[in-house]
Amino acid sequence: MRERLGRLLAGAPVALTDAAVISFAGWTVLYHLGFFVSARPSILFWTWLVLTVAGTAFSLRRRAAAAAAPVAGDAPAAEQPGAAGGAAARRPLLLKVALVAAAGAAVLVAYLTSGWSWWLAIALGLVACAATLTATGFSPRPAAPSTTTPLQGALVLLASLGMAAIALVLNRNSQDDVFYVGKSVWIAEHDLIPLRDFLFTDQVLPGLSSQPPISSFEAFAGAMGAATGLHASSATWFVLLPVLAIVASLALWRLAHRWAPRRPLLVFGIGLAYLLLVAGEDAALGTFHLRLAEGKGMFVSAMIPLAWVYLTDLVEHRARRSLWLLVALSIASVGLSTVSVMLLPVMAGAAWVILLLMRRVRDAFASALALTVYPVAVTVAFRLWLGGMTEEMATLQFYDARGTLARTVLVGVIGLISAFALWAGALFVRDGVPRLLTAGAVTTLTVLLIPGAIEAIHGFTGLGPVLWRLPWIVPFPVLIGMYVALPWERWLRLEARGGLAPQAIPVAVAAALVGVLVFAGTPMWSSKSHVFVDRATALRIPVPAWKIPVGRKVAAFWIRDLDRPAGYLLAPSIVMRAMPMVTSRVPVVMARDGYLIEYGWESEFALDRRKLSAWADGNSDASAAELTAAMKRVGVGTVCVWDSNDKAMAMAPELGLTELASRPDPNGMVCYTAAPAA
Repeated sequence: MRERLGRLLAGAPVALTDAAVISFAGWTVLYHLGFFVSARPSILFWTWLVLTVAGTAFSLRRRAAAAAAPVAGDAPAAEQPGAAGGAAARRPLLLKVALVAAAGAAVLVAYLTSGWSWWLAIALGLVACAATLTATGFSPRPAAPSTTTPLQGALVLLASLGMAAIALVLNRNSQDDVFYVGKSVWIAEHDLIPLRDFLFTDQVLPGLSSQPPISSFEAFAGAMGAATGLHASSATWFVLLPVLAIVASLALWRLAHRWAPRRPLLVFGIGLAYLLLVAGEDAALGTFHLRLAEGKGMFVSAMIPLAWVYLTDLVEHRARRSLWLLVALSIASVGLSTVSVMLLPVMAGAAWVILLLMRRVRDAFASALALTVYPVAVTVAFRLWLGGMTEEMATLQFYDARGTLARTVLVGVIGLISAFALWAGALFVRDGVPRLLTAGAVTTLTVLLIPGAIEAIHGFTGLGPVLWRLPWIVPFPVLIGMYVALPWERWLRLEARGGLAPQAIPVAVAAALVGVLVFAGTPMWSSKSHVFVDRATALRIPVPAWKIPVGRKVAAFWIRDLDRPAGYLLAPSIVMRAMPMVTSRVPVVMARDGYLIEYGWESEFALDRRKLSAWADGNSDASAAELTAAMKRVGVGTVCVWDSNDKAMAMAPELGLTELASRPDPNGMVCYTAAPAA
């Protein structure tokens, strides 16, 4: 029994992550096929569940015969030559050049902002990449396969459960949730996939061109709600989110274990600490880890690390299973986020070049096809069907090379740590294939950051609004964790002394690094990360929560339950943004102003909604005649305002509003019935 438990703990990280990738890939294929037959999401969900259970049972039966064997396919955890061994012994000068160049580039990125500094930073980064690749060589030694130990498996699972608990209790409200979670709610309540706009009109206007119905994640939460009767928001935040947090944590472990030359548990711990302690900024990786319930958060936190794991396994062992896992990962990734259609080919290109330099032509083309064929084919098919991105969305935002990198690695002390890990990280990982793949990813990113490259890509593809995500191809949490995997005891000449001193050095380095992250970073639970924590009234302990501030949630449910007339709801903008996550049965005047760009920012359609929303927020000087005309054009049936909005309440009689209901503080509100449109 003890031996069997040990095998389960050791094999859990591989089994759970691979199963998650394969099962979600299966759902994504079902979802895409469902468009051809207009299948109900609830039917697709039950079909997926039956196939998943059957597939799991079949897999368990196949494994039963080999139950006594160790789980194959995970990373070498034994000591491997690090930066001071292997290639370092052969070409120490090149490695010193790489370290010095990486340090110079990191300082320039973190602290200087003048035009010449960026050119110099990129030049130094390219020098570091070239020196690393030259020193490593393209005939790496094969690595002996190894597995997670039972103790490692137990600790990693405990840490993953801890991340799941954190995900449950941290209330991080994102403005994008109105679309992603709102879509799940709409699907659950209609048992249909919306192909047109569901936020401003009831399938009348075209859908957002930046969000074609390719991703299947929101549909999965909605299908679960339609099939089981569970509210789609609860399905997202109480069921799926903790599962996603566990899978993302295990994916981080697998890459740390795969690439670390030593001390994978410490590397994993620092990687988690980095995600927990460096949030706040809107594009920080820790912030996206807070938003795992949005597919792009799960893509960068789980799919990117697993892609490097599968590529490493493919290159080191030529395992056919890894190639099929790459295919499944590409399908699952496009089901999570359309950004994968841009980033997976970039990753495939980085690996392709390295494999060609290794003279592994067949593997190069096989891996590239595995990562790109399905995402590109599906995206092209949907774009041909629904049309391309509108010009307004294609030019909505753009970040040059400096802005692109700074949004991910940040600046100052955190930027210094992250940028040095970027350009020197290949020297920290295990020698051989991991070092080559890391150097390939970093070199590819550095080339793309040459001034003018991103502008050229944007001009050719129109992908400017999402090109700032290019740094995601580099697994920063793992590379930053590699600081503790360096042979500190050897450099400090403590190996020969024995005792506790050599073993204590990596722990001390880890503690110092965490201290810097605490001092310079913004943790997930900080109010600067836009996080709220709901607490049980009696015990004052954090409790699982919807990711909507409580006041907005209570107001939205109260309005939903009113006996309202037909028509749109006009309310404070934060309440209208919460309503689609509560129900699609109460259409709102404006779910989020940023999405109006799709329909013409200065069009009457958008101007009416902006004007009315500003009035409901207490920020408008529009006349009663202007507001009345806008209400009639939009079709407003119910108007709700905070009872502290004296100006709006005073105008109610002029606007022909009749009081419908009121609720006391906290979050006191008054609702009115609007005069019917002529």
